[in-house]
Amino acid sequence: MHSESAHDPYVRVRGAREHNLKGVDVDIPRDVLAVFTGVSGSGKSSLAFGTVYAEAQRRYFESVAPYARRLIHQVGAPKVGGITGLPPAVSLQQRRATPTSRSSVGTVTTLSNSLRMLFSRAGDYPPGAERLDSDAFSPNTAAGACPRCHGLGRVHRTSEELLVPDPSLSVREGAIAAWPGAWQGKNLRDILDALGYDVDRPWRELPAGQREWILFTDEQPVVTVHPVREANRVQRPYQGTYTSARRHVMRTFSESRSTALRARAERFLTSAPCPVCEGSRLRAEALAVTFGGRTIAELAALPLAELAGVLDATTETARVLTEDIRSRIAPVVELGLGYLSLDRAAPALSAGELQRLRLATQLRSGLFGVVYVLDEPSAGLHPADTQALLTVLERLKAAGNSVFAVEHHLDVVRAADWLVDVGPAAGDQGGRVLHSGPVAQLAGVEGSATARFLFGRSPAPAREVREPRGWSTVGPVTRHNLRAVTARIPLGAFTAVTGVSGSGKSTLIEAITEELPGVDRLVAVDQKPIGRTPRSNLATYTGLFDDVRKVFAATDEARARGFGVGRFSFNVAGGRCETCQGEGFVSVELLFLPSTYAPCPSCGGARYEPDTLRVGYRGRNIAQVLDLTVETAAEFFADVPAVARGLSALLDVGLGYLRLGQPATELSGGEAQRIKLANELQRGRRGHTLYLLDEPTTGLHPADVEVLTDRLHTLVDGGHTVVVVEHDMSVVAGADWVIDLGPGGGDAGGRIVAAGVPADVARADGSATAPYLARELGPR
Repeated sequence: MHSESAHDPYVRVRGAREHNLKGVDVDIPRDVLAVFTGVSGSGKSSLAFGTVYAEAQRRYFESVAPYARRLIHQVGAPKVGGITGLPPAVSLQQRRATPTSRSSVGTVTTLSNSLRMLFSRAGDYPPGAERLDSDAFSPNTAAGACPRCHGLGRVHRTSEELLVPDPSLSVREGAIAAWPGAWQGKNLRDILDALGYDVDRPWRELPAGQREWILFTDEQPVVTVHPVREANRVQRPYQGTYTSARRHVMRTFSESRSTALRARAERFLTSAPCPVCEGSRLRAEALAVTFGGRTIAELAALPLAELAGVLDATTETARVLTEDIRSRIAPVVELGLGYLSLDRAAPALSAGELQRLRLATQLRSGLFGVVYVLDEPSAGLHPADTQALLTVLERLKAAGNSVFAVEHHLDVVRAADWLVDVGPAAGDQGGRVLHSGPVAQLAGVEGSATARFLFGRSPAPAREVREPRGWSTVGPVTRHNLRAVTARIPLGAFTAVTGVSGSGKSTLIEAITEELPGVDRLVAVDQKPIGRTPRSNLATYTGLFDDVRKVFAATDEARARGFGVGRFSFNVAGGRCETCQGEGFVSVELLFLPSTYAPCPSCGGARYEPDTLRVGYRGRNIAQVLDLTVETAAEFFADVPAVARGLSALLDVGLGYLRLGQPATELSGGEAQRIKLANELQRGRRGHTLYLLDEPTTGLHPADVEVLTDRLHTLVDGGHTVVVVEHDMSVVAGADWVIDLGPGGGDAGGRIVAAGVPADVARADGSATAPYLARELGPR
């Protein structure tokens, strides 16, 4: 390490060209909290993650093993001239990949391991019972899982009423709703027919024994089926295997990779706590061991803040272990997550909660001299919790690390030691560093969208509060930490639901359904990914791509070659590149590391075979059109109304910087949510619609928040109702009605502290939101 960079206190980036960066040169000091700011799509993530972190990761791979070098060659190094003074890096991105249902707060923080060790070594065992290994206290191992529910805590059952909702139909008429559709369902019907069952009698007239066998048998008889002749098809006899409806549903539910198929199977199942372990997921032997009079399942169900208080040690071994657990819980509580319990499933956590849990875990890892690259650590945080986050970032820095964060929250930006502002706008109009230096010096930078908000040059004009055209009541809701809470929602108005993390905001809005009086249609726009593979992208999800393919199929060249619309799809054989099957990427499996995608060696990422790419429209082929940003494409297709309409809806929600072919796997939760919103906006609206959005401003620069809020207010002006869960006080200040939950998180929350127009809520006693809302409203 004794090169000049060892003494140079800066990370120096030269000639960065990743994504939209325009040959960026920038110097960032080490051992500071540096924030990267800029509007969405300006290139700040390309600089922090795509360049700095990617290069650190590449160097790590290089040092690992020769075989890893070959893979890096495939995965590709970041496009950068060079970076000096770069320490090893740890990235805590808001993961696009969703954690599995078996991962929980305990596994993410590794607290489960410590608690299992405590029970194994220092638990109170029944007389004569032998000591159990710590594995026996985990529901995720064969040694610990309850044998009846396999450690899931719930058992899924089905019943005749669920499988056959309408018993007046015959099997041929589709009585067995749970069967698969199309050919597979017909096949099962023909097999039953061949087995001698009457498929034309109404279901309710079949003998009970037959109904039982058809739905629930575990036998899988094989018979020869002679298909009924259809006029235009000659069908040969074939060997068919029968599968009962229950077996089909259970298998789909437990094994299918497709979310849609699993959701369909779930409609035919009821789930109940497992009768053997009563939902605790563990074997009886493990539940017989206690610590301080409680089982491990009981301790795992307590909020962390409470758990820290009940761990009283009696022996020296127990003392060492409980101290360790307490010291691990402390940073989690400090980050405002003390309301979570260890058994809370990871998929039920928001992206912000998950990232802060990982952050709390890092505090204990004792790493030194690394760069932490964070993706909006304040996401989903109430302004009252921001101070705790800054304290944690300070502690990471004090331990001798550098913290680089992509961030939009102005209070976090103000607290930084160094600011890198990227811009001035998104996509092709961005990609330049406007400022790299102390925060205060940004004030003099022309053209910086961040400066305008950071130095408060334009307080938002006060909006007139709308008169609702009616009210709808939600509740009483009793779920998670809400106890019989009832809320009134104004119709034809904009409502903001506020409160600290874990106060019950999401739980409350999940109770809003289409059944509410005055609501014709309910549209919940969430942050779930729009697809889990690179196959799903912006153009396919919004339906834009169908119209683009029609444009290509209508060209003279496509007609001359006999290419139809299907030829231009990368999802079907014919036009696509067969090496990567139209994905443009091949998956590279790395031993002991997550698999990554590398550009396809045959088509170089274009997704299509050469002949398809020879067809041009106005000088561009289909792959080049997929590479256009929404903004450029809007000009390119300005005179094709079907395409232009979809593109203008995407521009309206501030997504002009995304590429049409941008894979779903590369989109953030906030981007996925805005794509869904754009999809809604371009449909013609009939009837009154209630829009529900959970933290729509996550990942947005204040300038983009303005654009998005304007769109939402346009919907309300059109007679619709909008309800948002929101931490951004500029949005809350512009609402017509505010429902503030709290006062704290978990058991300390779950009540409505205040409800009213923003000015009234800003004066409410005992509300954690009030002081921040008052500050935003200013002297009015």
